[in-house]
Amino acid sequence: MLKKLPLISAAVALALSASSALASVAPQDVAKLGTSLTPFGAEKGGNAAGTIPAWTGGITQAPAGYKPGQHHLDPFPEDKPLFTITKANLDQYKANLTPGQIALFNAYPNSFQMPVYQTRRTGSAPQWVYDNTVKNASSAKLLDGGNGYADAYGGIPFPIPQSGVEALWNHIVRYRGSYIVRRASEVAVQRNGDYSLVTSQQEALFKYYNPKGSYADLNNVLFYYLSFTKSPARLAGGATLVHETLDQVQEPRQAWGYNAGQRRVRRAPNLAYDTPIAAADGLRTADDTDMFNGAPDRYDWKLVGKKELYIPYNNYKVSSPEVKYKDLLQPGHLNPAFTRNELHRVWVVEGTLKEGARHIYSKRTLYLDEDSWQAAVVDQYDGRGELWRVSMAYLKNYYDLPTTWSALDVFHDLQARRYHVQNLDNEEPTTIDFTQAIPDDGYFKPSALRRRGTR
Repeated sequence: MLKKLPLISAAVALALSASSALASVAPQDVAKLGTSLTPFGAEKGGNAAGTIPAWTGGITQAPAGYKPGQHHLDPFPEDKPLFTITKANLDQYKANLTPGQIALFNAYPNSFQMPVYQTRRTGSAPQWVYDNTVKNASSAKLLDGGNGYADAYGGIPFPIPQSGVEALWNHIVRYRGSYIVRRASEVAVQRNGDYSLVTSQQEALFKYYNPKGSYADLNNVLFYYLSFTKSPARLAGGATLVHETLDQVQEPRQAWGYNAGQRRVRRAPNLAYDTPIAAADGLRTADDTDMFNGAPDRYDWKLVGKKELYIPYNNYKVSSPEVKYKDLLQPGHLNPAFTRNELHRVWVVEGTLKEGARHIYSKRTLYLDEDSWQAAVVDQYDGRGELWRVSMAYLKNYYDLPTTWSALDVFHDLQARRYHVQNLDNEEPTTIDFTQAIPDDGYFKPSALRRRGTR
């Protein structure tokens, strides 16, 4: 059963004013951050059964032998599964699974499994992000019916959420560093297990988390994103640039594409909502990326409450250089032998398509890890109200920052029996790099696409 928290008012969870923000959080509740609550607003204590431990600060240093830039070492190499959920024993664990996870057991009864390990609350972030989060708790305000917010910067905007859309914004703008560079692949895995990698060089500047910036400096831009396709040969040289806006109703996301064959940069006006992503072979929409991104305006968002769920957590094996893609990518789903699941508390946020709004999903339910605000699982429903797609983020702590983020994002289509995987870098010599100097905004102008997008 979902449990209702004292901090959640059912009344405010159902409605937002189109022109004004919700009431601010009471000072006595803000004072709980860092005491009975973690700095991000999670319950600091464990659960009554003792199966979820207390949060004691998470991972605060890298394992011995780790060098920045190398693939992350597993901090818990000696951990073994406590048990494994299979189709045969599914009924025993259904109460702690999402409808989408249950559907995967039913779709692949002979192969889909969830090894469950000891719960380790490894979530952590830099102190300056914690400090900003506490400030945001008293100052952040929703704007424009929830399509944007003001007076928050450099931290979780609503650590004590009072509505579904506030919790959603916490996921959208969660901490993932300031500037990142990485080379990674994505792949659509067919029913028979066949796949073809699309590899790209990616860069992102999270303006919202520039330590030297402020809310006033954003100018309605949350982050810049650049991607240069490296392979296969038929796509090599192509590039994409995105300027991600905070309020996408007031100012839609700006995107440009570069075609290497034509050597032309063109605006990409429709890279939003349910636009299918070509590299995903139609298995991922634009707003599926990162579990959910973009404008929240087409859905009514409800904060349902909290639940204890088995979710992917501390997944270091799935991104290990010792695991080859051919062994990881199996028909239907990832090889369960390389996955790790733990029991964690999650916020449940339900989005229902507004009357008159258009989207291929009539409903989407997000399950947000309470320690990081990262969506771990998302269940998506078609126009008939039937479960259609299941997205899963295989979380781990990037202790070189630190932050909790996904090692891999996996998007399952239950009807097509195919799936899409993002952020594969096992077979790359290095992993994501957080250490590069932060460039200025001019680095992310459309002219950069033509200058840098070559074969």
